[in-house]
Amino acid sequence: MKTIVARNRKVQIIEQPDPEVLPSYLLIETTYSAISPGTELGLIDISADKDLELGYSAVGNVLACGENVVGFQEGDIVACYGAPYVGHREKLLVPTTLCAKVPKDVDVKEGSLAGIGAIAIHALRIAKLSFGETVVIVGLGLLGQMIAKIANAAAYNVIAFDIQADRVDMIQRDKGIAAFSSLSEMENELLRRTNNQGADAVLLCSGGKRSELTDYCLNWVRKQGKVVIVGDIEPVFPRDQLFAKEAQILISRAGGPGRYDSVYEKQSIDYPYGYVRWTEGRNVAEYIRLISNKMIDVKPFLQNEVDFKDVPVAYDELIELKQDMLTQIINYKN
Repeated sequence: MKTIVARNRKVQIIEQPDPEVLPSYLLIETTYSAISPGTELGLIDISADKDLELGYSAVGNVLACGENVVGFQEGDIVACYGAPYVGHREKLLVPTTLCAKVPKDVDVKEGSLAGIGAIAIHALRIAKLSFGETVVIVGLGLLGQMIAKIANAAAYNVIAFDIQADRVDMIQRDKGIAAFSSLSEMENELLRRTNNQGADAVLLCSGGKRSELTDYCLNWVRKQGKVVIVGDIEPVFPRDQLFAKEAQILISRAGGPGRYDSVYEKQSIDYPYGYVRWTEGRNVAEYIRLISNKMIDVKPFLQNEVDFKDVPVAYDELIELKQDMLTQIINYKN
């Protein structure tokens, strides 16, 4: 099978042996996978004299089920999430804990965004918002846009900000979301909507390591409000502002409980439902439910499609654009 890797800051397609099905795993023929520019351009940048596989979110058809697999069968369409099991490869061997069925009424391409959907859902769960509370989402790349859509579907009061006007225009098409490229306009709207109290939570979805946003966001939250770091930002906050607000600083790690746990992922042993309600796999399934019920519209993310054989050129374009493109969907069918 063919696999997309980064080596010495170049993206190339290499040949690898086909995977053999394992107990509690699904062998999947990939239909589409989604490029996550922020994560993958970072991997390309650090690739040296070894192959780094790219990608973590895909959809495809089940070719075979390993022993002990329950709830899946050959021919099922499934969305899956999580490197190293999921990547930009023609065939994937994925533990069932990282898979969710895609109903026939769902556009298969939408399933390729399941990993991004799971990460977005987990970020909102970390914020622990209640019905009607106000959330400010800063950074409207692919993940920020997804979080804004899901927060809006959950009936939170959503205010979004990005310095790029085209990204603001894109999310404003969703009724109920107030989005701004002007910081002062965003702050004025936040105060107006919250009667000068501030947001219940701010989700930082932008990158940049050391960022002035860590100073700003403490002005935006209410007393005992929350700041959730979703993007690649160093958690360095002024103590005086933290003390004054008694603000909570939280980190959202990937798609939810189970991530990086070899028992949950590699051994494909699920957590008990009564003790861990929302795992990364259940968050994938929840994303599928949202798109199946038309509660969020992810079609704007599916406009840029590239054939698998042309992927190295597509990455060159992404590098040149410096993440200005939200995503590209890789088509394995052509």
